[in-house]
Amino acid sequence: MASQHQADYDVIAVGAGFAGLGLIHHMREAGLSIQVFDKASDIGGTWAWNHYPGAASDSECYYYCLTFSKEILQEWKWSVRYPGWEENLRYMHFVADKCDLWPHIQLNTEITSADFQEDRGLWLVKTGAGEEFTCKYFVSAMGMISEPVIPKFKGMENFKGTCFHSARWPEGLDYAGKRIGIIGAGSTTVQMLPVTAETAESVTVFQRTANFIMPAVQKPMTPEWDKEIKENYDDIIAKCRNHVFGMAFDSPVGRTIADTSPEEVQKVLEEHWPRGSFRFVFETFDDLLGDPESNKVAGDFVIKKMKERVNDPEIAEMLTPKGYPFFAKRPPLDHNYFEAYNRDNVKLVDINEREPIVELTETGVRTTENEYDFDIIVLATGFQAYTGAQEALPIRGRNGLLLRDKWDTVSSSIMGVFVAEFPNLFMITGPQAPFANLPTSIEQNITYIVDCVKKMESEGHDLCEPLQKAEDDWVQHVAEVHAQTLMAQGDKVHSWMMGANIEDRAPRVLIYFGGANVYYDLMRTSVDAGFPEVEFENLAS
Repeated sequence: MASQHQADYDVIAVGAGFAGLGLIHHMREAGLSIQVFDKASDIGGTWAWNHYPGAASDSECYYYCLTFSKEILQEWKWSVRYPGWEENLRYMHFVADKCDLWPHIQLNTEITSADFQEDRGLWLVKTGAGEEFTCKYFVSAMGMISEPVIPKFKGMENFKGTCFHSARWPEGLDYAGKRIGIIGAGSTTVQMLPVTAETAESVTVFQRTANFIMPAVQKPMTPEWDKEIKENYDDIIAKCRNHVFGMAFDSPVGRTIADTSPEEVQKVLEEHWPRGSFRFVFETFDDLLGDPESNKVAGDFVIKKMKERVNDPEIAEMLTPKGYPFFAKRPPLDHNYFEAYNRDNVKLVDINEREPIVELTETGVRTTENEYDFDIIVLATGFQAYTGAQEALPIRGRNGLLLRDKWDTVSSSIMGVFVAEFPNLFMITGPQAPFANLPTSIEQNITYIVDCVKKMESEGHDLCEPLQKAEDDWVQHVAEVHAQTLMAQGDKVHSWMMGANIEDRAPRVLIYFGGANVYYDLMRTSVDAGFPEVEFENLAS
């Protein structure tokens, strides 16, 4: 029987964000050696890269965090409800310092390949600097929204100004007094526009799809609120674990729009609107995401609230989402986005119907109708969600099968963690896991993975072979659940959550829509049953 001691590490993971930090803690607690690599110059994952003006979390701070240390939960103090990237990064450093995670992290290191060695039962991991490491367990902790999508506009190489993806904002860029073009109108632009518009000469937003946008309602963390949170952390964590979206929300417990008078419906919606966050969706009515008529009532309410804040009726109409249900695309949270369009130096261009982009020129952007001159063009064009990072890194399983080739038509997995034909490979929130509050899902995934590894180590197994039938069953289950949701309304929903923003690739079901709490229960059931989705094997002596 081959020994894991032939490997340099028991575990190698790629990605030093929430997933990498949490994995170090739990694997170390289980007595395994682990090394985490990241090509960034700092830990933080999302917050090591997203430094655009206004970048902040959309989850409230007190549950957008790791929960494995009760001491850290009590010691760390947040300053606001939705922390900006700087504060999130300081928090990550606090965790790494407090838990002595740094010895297990190697930054500025790009992993260029990961190959399963069938004869040894180990993973061979290579870096851009030519280093090679082996491990028994290889873990993708790269995050589900980390690989930028760069659009292929004609003439991109001709632009003489500064052009970059929003997730690669240049250090020290001075945009004051500059003419800025932002291509894309999703969550990043919703956060970025109000801030950049304050000092830029002009900001022009090129919008393909209008979004349902809900209020964030930013507010400072008061001593009273901080005390209330810290006295109730056990309940908060339990709420996240048992919530459909992994958030510390209460449930409307059976209250539905369908069974409530129109007057009372409007009263409930009005009461919840000024509270901010995704609570408006999850604490108002139970049928808001399941019943098309109820969904339309809520969607119409959101549109009415949005339009009230835009002075120009034509701009308000352009900002109105059309042709898809509320929450079929993940709605951004607003920090004065609509008010930005009331400024003289902000312009909105509809590139979906009115004037599509033709090309980038030396001086800016040419549409079918106009030419726009810019000093800076920001590509706020999103990410290849769930699969992008794993596909950008060549990961080869049995018989040299590339993971990106396996996923050419279906991004298949078992619960977003295992992939058939890739032994001893684990993903944290991979494709076909839920879209939910990420730290909650990450910690649930880590616990599941560590339980599997502990079983292997205690029973002396060399290999964890995900079963093809289990993968087929999960893919079918995910598809069946998706078919029952508002997300499944054909061509109406053009969403990154379905991979619809990736050229030359058919959209596919990337997310488990059965509820994060249900998904966490399924993982726990799997653990209790001894991981029936995989086969444990030993190599021949």
